[in-house]
Amino acid sequence: MAKLLALTVLGLLLAFLGERFLTLRHQMNIFRQVDPVEPQSCYLIQGLENGSEDIDILPSGLAFLSTGLKYPGMPNLAPDKPGEIFLMDLNEDKPKALALSIRNRFDVQSFNPHGISAFIDKDNTVYLYVVNHPHKKSTVEIFQFEGDSLIHLKTITHELLSSPGEVKEVASGLGFANGITISPDKKYIYVAAVTSHNIHVMRRHDNWNLTQEKVLHLGTLVDNLSVDPATGDVWAGCHPNGMKLLLYDPADPPGSEVLRIQNILSQKPTVTVVYANNGSILQGSTVAAVYNQKMLVGTVFHRTLYCDL
Repeated sequence: MAKLLALTVLGLLLAFLGERFLTLRHQMNIFRQVDPVEPQSCYLIQGLENGSEDIDILPSGLAFLSTGLKYPGMPNLAPDKPGEIFLMDLNEDKPKALALSIRNRFDVQSFNPHGISAFIDKDNTVYLYVVNHPHKKSTVEIFQFEGDSLIHLKTITHELLSSPGEVKEVASGLGFANGITISPDKKYIYVAAVTSHNIHVMRRHDNWNLTQEKVLHLGTLVDNLSVDPATGDVWAGCHPNGMKLLLYDPADPPGSEVLRIQNILSQKPTVTVVYANNGSILQGSTVAAVYNQKMLVGTVFHRTLYCDL
């Protein structure tokens, strides 16, 4: 009887572990490989060797890039170097990256920038909102852009990362919601659910409540999203094999993948792989942003790619 009970327990345990493995295999795309896809003119940006986790491009063609992210469980090739915000002018023939200085009593040594979003007010003043992880905490830093520097204005520290005012949940049931962006007409919100391999399309109401319109399954770990304001196309930086990112092996590095989604609100959106690499050139892509047929592809910890489309 005891032997039968032990075998039963062992069987249940194996079944549980098998189910967990299948779930993990699906979520992380453990065995997926990518076929190389590369535009004709691409090169790595000098000076950006420590990641560029997020990128936001202004209508003028100025691009802001957050670099140097130190995140639990992720590789970091320069652990003692503080994070920075870089600027690129995509109107230049061969745009270069310029590190922006930060003014106004900001602790640059603990700067650990993650996601970024730019905002332009009615006076054309540019503000940058940066998710920061100083000392393994989470804050939102607000900067004003001025010339070749950022002026620190405010640090928002709250368990819900909100400034004073209403805080409410507007969507739930997402698989590790990460990249969030908005359509050019401000009517729709696009949310990347990383481990579900989906983009959720949600209608935005005047009170900022969201209702889900559709879910687009992409078969890859979708990270940050950006929208081309000229076309409305959604661009996604993706991880074809998430396990390679978590268990980093320089001999078998994580790959990169960029998707372009056209007509995302239609019944049959067009999904195109614009860039794909097995890690030999670019490792751990997180974001792709475009301006005037020029594309920047950022990564968690690796390099930054520039391509003419």
